[in-house]
Parts: sequence; structure tokens; C-alpha cells
Amino acid sequence: MAVFRKKVFKNGLTVILVPMKGSITATALVLVRAGSKYETKDINGISHFLEHLCFKGTVKRPRAIDIAKELDEIGAGYNAFTSQEYTGYFAKSHSRHLDRILDVVSDIYVGPVFSVEEIEKEKGVIVEEINMYEDTPARHVQDLFMNLLYGNQPAGWNIAGEKKIVTSFKREQLLDYRKRHYVASATTVVIAGKFNEKHILSLIEKKFDVVATTKKDNKRKVNEEQKAPGVLLEAKKTDQSHIVLGFRSYGIHHRDNFIIDVMAALLGSGMSSRLFQRIREEMGVGYYVRAYNELHTDHGVFQISAGVDNKRVREVIRAVIDEVGKLKKETVSEDELKKVKDHIAGSMSLELESSDSMATFYGVQHVLKHSVITPREIMKKVREVTPQQIKRVANRLFVDERLNMAMVGPHTDKKSIARILKM
Repeated sequence: MAVFRKKVFKNGLTVILVPMKGSITATALVLVRAGSKYETKDINGISHFLEHLCFKGTVKRPRAIDIAKELDEIGAGYNAFTSQEYTGYFAKSHSRHLDRILDVVSDIYVGPVFSVEEIEKEKGVIVEEINMYEDTPARHVQDLFMNLLYGNQPAGWNIAGEKKIVTSFKREQLLDYRKRHYVASATTVVIAGKFNEKHILSLIEKKFDVVATTKKDNKRKVNEEQKAPGVLLEAKKTDQSHIVLGFRSYGIHHRDNFIIDVMAALLGSGMSSRLFQRIREEMGVGYYVRAYNELHTDHGVFQISAGVDNKRVREVIRAVIDEVGKLKKETVSEDELKKVKDHIAGSMSLELESSDSMATFYGVQHVLKHSVITPREIMKKVREVTPQQIKRVANRLFVDERLNMAMVGPHTDKKSIARILKM
């Protein structure tokens, strides 16, 4: 696995370099601590809107086609993304084109023009993106689940925003938000793959020296209140019901997260996992089922998601709760635990084969934790997890006052669902 190097420039900008022996590609990624958690309700969705607009023209490349054409002609892969806590811009290419993709990505980040015409056009694009998500039940149920847990606070809002808010944005609002958040101390540049370290550091320093050094606006702390299981149903005519059943867990710094990751893999990672075997192989009621622990700076959610037969929803909910409950009552065997740990190690190796995935792995860690650990260090922590630790954490985590479920499908009887949603 790659060994990374971290450097902080005088203006506060952080650079993470991840050399990858044998790689023929390179990725340039810029991350900024600006996402939906940094918004207020009247500008919900502005982080995501800003991400779109950065590709619509810069001082150096005035039109969107100028950006796209330059990257396309070298066969680069490129995109951007927005989450609750950060926004990212990246390009990946053959390593011989690294200087060029870094020039484009840095230009997108430091020199967007935000023309009024492009702003108005992009409103329609983002409205259609929101419509697409709402028409995709497996995706939409995730947004409903976060709203169920966190309600009317940034952690519970849609990252893309609401259509009526998105269509109201003014250029001045976008410029003001960018000025308050796109600052050097909140910016991380990651280079992964094949590169010359001295040369690339010199380039980054030159291209990002104009990033503002003003103080960064902070975000609201998440408020978590719950006393009983929560249920949110969205009635919709669908051919299968899409469920997210989960438990409030912990923020990214919590010491038990490696244990929770192993629990998630036990339950729902791979075709031999307990939930896959129970829901798909034994019951034959669904195609996909997975479990994972979603981590943020000050909160987390252990989630189980599945798409299942409309007529057997209650049966599936009980089966999921039953499998979760077994981790509280029964001790996981050493053989099964070893299998799961080997699965995690193998999956991580596959996931981190490419320069873009490696850049994201290191960059996101730094943005969320202000520190970075290597895949080798992660696996050391995973290998140390014991059956007794799993039982301890399961008994603390899997309780009624942390339990929630959101569902999209042809169901309206919330009370009957609530009656079976108990540990």
C-alpha cells in the first residue's frame, strides 16, 4: 500500500501526496469543507449548486465546453461531488497529463466566473437532478431516512436542496457563500498515482496561492434526540419496497467504529453475509441487502438497506431485527470472524487499486478527522476486534431508542409497522 506525505503551506492549504508504485495514472483532487451542514435553511442546496457552476466557465476557460474539451481530448475522467461536510473536484488521467489536469482542476476551483446566464440554466438542470433522485426509490429512501433522524436541521436536509430554494438563488448569494467557505485553511489538495513530488508541490503552491486566507465559517452541531423507534413511510406505487433500517451510532472519532465496521460486514457485506443469506437465499424476498456504518464528524448511522417484496415487508423487518439481535445475544465464532476480517481486507485492497479511489480515501479522512491512517493501520485495528467487543457494542447500539426505519413503497399503515419495529 502507498505511503502518504502531508504538507501544509503558509496560507493554510493542505497537500496530501500518495505515490503509488507501478501506477500509470494520476489523480488530482481538491476537497473543501463546504457541504449542506454549512448551510442555513434559506440557502439549502447552495453547496451543491456551487459545485455545478464551477464547471460552467472560468476566467481562463470561459465556457463549459472549454473545460470539457480539454479534459476529453486526453481521455481524462473528471467529476465533482457534494456531501454533508465537503465538496470535491477531481480529474484522473495518464500520469503524463498530470500537470494539465491539475491546471484544469485548480482553475475550476480558484477562477470560476459564475455568469448569470449559466446560473439560470443550471437551476433547471439541478431541479431535474432532484426529480431523478425522487424517482429512484432506492436513492430517495436514503434522504427520507436522514430526515427522519435529524428533521429540520442541516443533517436532515437534502444535499441537493429543495426545488423552490434552488430556483431562487442569486449570483450574490453564491459569491458570498463561496467567499465564506472556499478558503485555504478549509482546502485540501490530494495527488495520488505516479508523479514527481518536488515538481508537483511547486505547481500546487503556484496554482493555489490566490485562495483566500480569511477565517472559515463553521457549521452547527448536530442535535440528536430520540426516546422510541422512529418510522417514516412514503406511499408510492412501486414494484418493490425500499427500506432503510438503522441505528444512531457515533461520530468519526469514536473508538468503537472499527468494531462497528466488522459488525456491518458480518451482517451485510458480501453474498455470504448473514442478511444476504437470510433475506435473499433463504426467504427469496429481495435482490439487494447491505449494511454499513455511515460516519460524519459529530454523528453516525449504522444502516441496513434492502429492496424487498411488497407483500412480505413486515416479515423482512422482523428477520432483519432478528439477525441484528443475534449479535447482542450470541457470541460470534472465531471462524466466522476471521472470514469477515479477511473479506474486509480483500475488499479494501480492491477498492484502493486506482489513483482516484486512493486520493479520495486519504483526502476525505483528512477533511473529516484532520488526521489520516493508512489501509495497513486500519486492518490492524480490524484484526484486533474480538467477539466480546462485538457483543458489548451491539448491546449498546442496537436498542429501541436508537432504532429508525424509512420506507418507500405502497404502504400507509404506519402503526402496524411501528408495532413490529422493536428490538
